[in-house]
Amino acid sequence: MGARKIREPLSRERALAAAIALVDAEGLAALTMRRLAAEVGVEAMSLYHHLPGKEGLLDGLAEAVVAEIQAAVDTTLDDGHWRARLRQRFLAARTVMLRHPWAPALLGSRPTIPVGLYGYYDGIIATLRDGGFSYRIAHRALHAFGSLALGFAQEVFRPASAGGETDVEAAEEELAAMAAQLPHLTAMVAAEAHAADDPTLGWCDSQVEFEFTLDLLFDGLEKARD
Repeated sequence: MGARKIREPLSRERALAAAIALVDAEGLAALTMRRLAAEVGVEAMSLYHHLPGKEGLLDGLAEAVVAEIQAAVDTTLDDGHWRARLRQRFLAARTVMLRHPWAPALLGSRPTIPVGLYGYYDGIIATLRDGGFSYRIAHRALHAFGSLALGFAQEVFRPASAGGETDVEAAEEELAAMAAQLPHLTAMVAAEAHAADDPTLGWCDSQVEFEFTLDLLFDGLEKARD
């Protein structure tokens, strides 16, 4: 008789890792407690000891994404220029978002603030303070950064709901039908179509646009400090 295979005990971390792998592969719509239980080889009720239902599971996913962002921040730049430090921080967050393209919609939909997010923003403010900015300017900078600090730009016209995706083809057809009434918007969308090799998180969120906006904000902050 062969040796019995020892099953890895269920834990919150193991369940969330399986949930992330599932959602990366199939999207948020595929995530249910029953499906996740099957992925980790337990009964659905066993998950409730670690994650209190679907909402608790989604909160756990949000917390895991924020932890991944925190881990991606290069702390060796702590003595560097504020601009380089913030740029690395925001681009590191974007790398996480590109790895998990469902994350922007999820983070924007949770009613509670994920564990770790306060610490992440405290690091942003600390960087600005080290760069000579007042708390007043730092506060205004957080408003200006918006979701860029978490690695993505919010969609202007069609924000995707949690688990959903922007229907780009339908949106383009809708704009084409209204071209006469919306000539400038239609022309802009036609001119700004994303290149196939440009990492994008949505209709209005390409890598080029993301970095352009960051540099524009950093230039403005430099002037505000002076």
